Amino acid sequence: MRIHHLLQSATLLLLLSVSILPAESDVNNGPPFSCDASNPSTSSLPFCNTRLPITTRASDLVSRLTLDEKVQQLVNTAAAVPRLNISAYEWWSEALHGVSRHGRGVRFNGTVTSATMFPQIILTAASFDSHLWYRVAQVRSVYRPRHIQFIDMHTKNQGDSFKGGQLKNGQLKVSACCKHFTAHDLDNWNGVTRYIFDAKVSKQDLADTYQPPFRACVEEGKASGIMCAYNLVNGVPSCADKQLLTETARQQWGFQGYIASDCDAVAIIHDQQGYAKEPEDAVADVLQAGMDVNCGSYLAKYTKSAVAKKKDLQHDLDGAL
Repeated sequence: MRIHHLLQSATLLLLLSVSILPAESDVNNGPPFSCDASNPSTSSLPFCNTRLPITTRASDLVSRLTLDEKVQQLVNTAAAVPRLNISAYEWWSEALHGVSRHGRGVRFNGTVTSATMFPQIILTAASFDSHLWYRVAQVRSVYRPRHIQFIDMHTKNQGDSFKGGQLKNGQLKVSACCKHFTAHDLDNWNGVTRYIFDAKVSKQDLADTYQPPFRACVEEGKASGIMCAYNLVNGVPSCADKQLLTETARQQWGFQGYIASDCDAVAIIHDQQGYAKEPEDAVADVLQAGMDVNCGSYLAKYTKSAVAKKKDLQHDLDGAL
């Protein structure tokens, strides 16, 4: 079984869920989470033993899931596992600072009609303007205190550990995801959309032009996530390209995190690109290539039937978890 170190796609987040997130039973004065010491049904299980290596705990947890439960962990809306008291988890979101101009958004009455939304991070970063970042942070800092109103709003917002003082091992860090992997550089040109675009790229151009940013993101940035793109590269969908996801990212660059699809990228492998003859073939293609999480519902719909047709796919399914 392919078990990733440190960050292991959905399994790691399952472990986080059972370790720190309250479950519905907490409302009924029951065990607040799966590994709570007062819950005899799970507290003695290996995946709850924090002294064991993360790979051992992950393997134990995966081994206890049914096929139906495993399938539901492969999509962005990962379902709860009630019998193990594991909470649901949502992988996907937009407007990461909490405000969106789409849908209902944040609206007010009076002079100020709506909240300010800064550009998505990737657009702001593309400016290479550090002063712009500073000014954005200045504006945000005024309205994001964790203290009540009568305390100076410019005090620090970062909480300390329960032991008090500075955080024991330095500052908390964010989890970065590099996208869109790779050669994702054309959309709506002469009738060609990003969903069916097939980038014809030589090995040298791929190595010199398209891969360096992703390689730096993995090796220098220590990213925990990679998102495979909609487009094909030399005839192979990015999310179904084992050479790209496994041989390059994981084996050559040492990537140890999770690989997620762009939203509905798995569906278009069959529905629009015609690369896969059946939906189950698309599922098999991406899991065997090394993709872990599907933004969308395609894997939730077709993985079980794919496993029924391709018994050896169970190995890749467990590896994704």
